[in-house]
Amino acid sequence: MTRPGADLDGFKLWPSRLSRAEQEALRDAVFARFRAAPLYVPRMPKSGQPMRVRMTNFGALGWVTDKERGYRYQPAHPDTGKPWPDMPAAVLALWEALSGYPAPPEACLVNLYEGDARMGLHVDSDEEAWDAPVLSISLGDTALFRIGGVLRSDPTRSVRLASGDVCLLGGPSRRAYHGVDRILPGTSSLLPKGGRINLTVRRVTPPG
Repeated sequence: MTRPGADLDGFKLWPSRLSRAEQEALRDAVFARFRAAPLYVPRMPKSGQPMRVRMTNFGALGWVTDKERGYRYQPAHPDTGKPWPDMPAAVLALWEALSGYPAPPEACLVNLYEGDARMGLHVDSDEEAWDAPVLSISLGDTALFRIGGVLRSDPTRSVRLASGDVCLLGGPSRRAYHGVDRILPGTSSLLPKGGRINLTVRRVTPPG
């Protein structure tokens, strides 16, 4: 297991960074924002196939995808047309404390993993600010997270991300393929219906 704060090609992990009370407070802040930005099922470009997770966003910009226009960031919810709600203060504080980046984040993508939901290997490549890391916050059931290299064929390693863990993809790992193999049900009591919420915090545009 990666040590707290260890740097493996830019991948850093802080196990149990959030206490149980902090997790509950962040969960409640996330749930409150679902009223303004409800979870929806995104669809793959071209094929229109539904993704396995439901998602929404907080912040000035949100990552979305659909059959017609593909992957992109936009300032409004695709279903309601309303601006995304602001990011929780705890999310901004974690970015400030851990990212090492000289500008605030612009997007917080929220993925809800339920049942057998997972995420295939991919690279977050729709941001212009490629020098900015991606900060990931885990709430709820433990995920088996997989991270490899800059080529899809590179060897991968598996890391368990439990509720309250925070990790960061920066440096070489910012361009690494990564994904979620599966969720381990019953490993946390944080979410009333089980499952996992993952918040990924991003800077989209270069500062200035």
